[in-house]
Amino acid sequence: MSEKKMSSSRKHHLKSLMLSIAKGLLEQEVNDIEVERQRYMAETCQPLSLPGSMQALQELCRDLHRKIDVIDEERYDLEMKVNKSAKEIEDLNIKVIDLKGKFKKPTLRKVRMSADQMLQALLGSKHKVSLDLRANLKQVKKEVKEEDKELRDVGDWRKNVEDKAGMDGRKKMFEAEA
Repeated sequence: MSEKKMSSSRKHHLKSLMLSIAKGLLEQEVNDIEVERQRYMAETCQPLSLPGSMQALQELCRDLHRKIDVIDEERYDLEMKVNKSAKEIEDLNIKVIDLKGKFKKPTLRKVRMSADQMLQALLGSKHKVSLDLRANLKQVKKEVKEEDKELRDVGDWRKNVEDKAGMDGRKKMFEAEA
């Protein structure tokens, strides 16, 4: 099914309606902001009471200048802190970008080191440590078992195989089994 298209006059009418509604909303928002600003100023700033004498006016001006100086110093300190932090952040970002782009992982090589060399590298050259692992092993004497003696008495296995090789050997095997 084909969609129905709007006529151009209907489009322009809807567009003008939307624009008039948006204009009304913007005007209402500006009015609300102005009312809010007036309310805030009434709450935070008391009306200025000007004294009648010149002496009192000068004292009021000095007091206002002191307050302005204190606020200006605070603003300057905060501005310097912000600038310093921004510069540190920028430097760190540059370092991160440099490390990401240029750093290549080195290929690891196999290193052959004896136990003595490892200990010397770990403990430093001050400590002379000799590590002889074989010296700490227990010496075990072999006991000759009776079974080993019997196996030696049987003789060389090659002779038994040669005797059983060929037809004569098989004949001897069958005769021995029977």
